[in-house]
Amino acid sequence: MAYAHQTQAGSISLLARFAEIREHAAEAYAAWRVYRTTVNELRQLGTRELNDLGISRAEIRSIALEAAYGQSN
Repeated sequence: MAYAHQTQAGSISLLARFAEIREHAAEAYAAWRVYRTTVNELRQLGTRELNDLGISRAEIRSIALEAAYGQSN
């Protein structure tokens, strides 16, 4: 008994793939900019200002990660 199968791979065009990669890169860059901006702004604050906000200098990185990527470290 013989069977014939025709499979079709879900292929997307090369241009669509490049557009997808470009979009992903743009999103990653935007998140990185949020991270860098948050870190820079918090590092510019004085110790007293950070204390008023309830933030220690050791928490700056984790706060920036959460702001940019929605995760805490």
